[in-house]
Amino acid sequence: MRAIGQEKKAAAGREKLRAADPEEGVAAPGAGEDNFFARVYEAVRRIPRGRVATYGQIARLCGNARASRAVGYALHVNPAPGAIPCHRVVNREGRLAPAFAFGGPAVQRDLLAAEGVPSAARDGCFYVDLTRYGWFCGDMQSTMRDINA
Repeated sequence: MRAIGQEKKAAAGREKLRAADPEEGVAAPGAGEDNFFARVYEAVRRIPRGRVATYGQIARLCGNARASRAVGYALHVNPAPGAIPCHRVVNREGRLAPAFAFGGPAVQRDLLAAEGVPSAARDGCFYVDLTRYGWFCGDMQSTMRDINA
């Protein structure tokens, strides 16, 4: 019964994103080449191996600083997990996703560790040190122009 309720919530979330105001820059997957999800995937592809970025950083790079949750959803429905390294995106505190879409938080931890990014267990979650492993692209303006072009 619980799984049915969770699926209903997920479906409602997907529907809400599909109905989002295009002026806000959020569109559903497959809604055209120039949509928010495509920009998210392009931004995430730019995160270097051995670095992580936050959902908020990716949202800002994609032109909508308030869309960090939409970034999370876009990564949850990542059409190419091998090509789009969604495991390199963490929350603003460096916390790994508690329900990493492709196998749970241990999988995200292991993928990051394989790239040289360690995480520490705290309060039942895994955290990355953003001051050491955070990706802060040098020329954010040109990166934003490239992604939003």
